[in-house]
Parts: sequence; C-alpha cells; structure tokens
Amino acid sequence: MAKDIAIHMEKDWFRYRTGAFVEHDGKYLFIKSNFGDYDYMMGGAVHMGETSAECIEREVYEESGIKAKAVLLCAVVENFFDGKGGNIEGKDCHVLEYYYIMKVEDFGSAREITDDGEKLVWLSVEEIKKSNIKPSFIPERIDEILTTKHTIHIIEDRDCSKRK
Repeated sequence: MAKDIAIHMEKDWFRYRTGAFVEHDGKYLFIKSNFGDYDYMMGGAVHMGETSAECIEREVYEESGIKAKAVLLCAVVENFFDGKGGNIEGKDCHVLEYYYIMKVEDFGSAREITDDGEKLVWLSVEEIKKSNIKPSFIPERIDEILTTKHTIHIIEDRDCSKRK
C-alpha cells in the first residue's frame, strides 16, 4: 500500500503535496472545503516512490474522475498555516507544494463531488481573484501563475500565527 509523505508530530505537521490548475472552457477546478468557507486547489499528498507529476495526475483522477496530464510545473510553494479541521486541527502546518498546469485528456468519468463529499467547482480567473481560496497567494498571483513559462517559488505564511 502506498504511503503519503507526511510527518505528524505533537503540535507540528509536514506534508509533501501537489496541486493542479485544471482548465476547461476558461474555468479552473477547485474543491469547496467542508471545514470552512473557502475553496482549495485539487491535489494531494505525494506517495513514497512517486514523482510529483505522477501524484497530481493520480489525485486529479481520484478526486474528479478526470484524466489530465501535468504539462508545466508552474509553482513551488513553501506553505505555513494554522491547522483547521480534521487531523490537522490546532497543529502548526508546513507543506511543500508543487503546483502544475494540467491538460484535460478525458472527461470520461467526471463527477461533481469528491469521495470525501466535497463539492467540485469550476471558477473563472475573475472569480478566483474575488474568492476566498487557500492558500491565500492563489487569487493574488493567478495571472502570473497561469502565464509563467518558468517555475515560480512562493513562500506563503499569512495564515500562520506562529510566523507573524
């Protein structure tokens, strides 16, 4: 059985994660959180022995039923935040994230709800800029992320009380 690359300690939590900018008809796929009034990027934990590109292709399919190909590593993010909800509640979180621009190859078994019961939503760039999206850098830097030809390095710590 594959294992997520994550470290759980008393008050700390680290994860190696991927995220996807899946585009269709000028809109991008997000997940509406069950734990708060925000949307977040589709993706998930990289498994031991798996590349980040393999991970995001697997995660997009598992969560949405959409087959998509990772075409560009657009951002590497060091994300620090206060854990809210689920197994990270109250933890100091540090996540290393690889974000990819994804090309849809097949909508064959696409669905509207994830296995965890969270709703999948398609947002235009203008909606992304006005929405409450985590991590917080996405609405602010969406234009740069989607037009880059090179990987952007981002450190995001606005949602972390420990680093303020």
